[in-house]
Amino acid sequence: MTTFNSFEEIEVWQKARELTRQIYELSIKSLLAKDFGLRDQIRRARISVMSNIAEGFERSGTGEFLQFLAVAKGSIGEVRTHLYIALDQGYLDKATFDQLSNQTREISRMIGGLMNYLKRTKLKGTKYKA
Repeated sequence: MTTFNSFEEIEVWQKARELTRQIYELSIKSLLAKDFGLRDQIRRARISVMSNIAEGFERSGTGEFLQFLAVAKGSIGEVRTHLYIALDQGYLDKATFDQLSNQTREISRMIGGLMNYLKRTKLKGTKYKA
């Protein structure tokens, strides 16, 4: 089991960071850049994933960490929904959609796994094993 000493060490936060980078790039370079409402919404949702994982960890309590992970899990679902909208509007090709959608599913599963672990662990402080 690994011990987390910072949120940057949490693999799901790292994956969310990479997804954030990819979507940010996409929202600048693709047709999505011109749909200001959808562009801004998907940016906020994907930023929420990283931010809630970090904030929950920094709160230093398992209960609060779980609460923030639940918000992050909801936000990753919101990102996937926005990707469907972008696909339906022709802002994304199917291959890009599939790749990003698969990443959101993986992140969602990882958040769920971390939540399940935290529910079972006796650790209640700033260091968590996974």
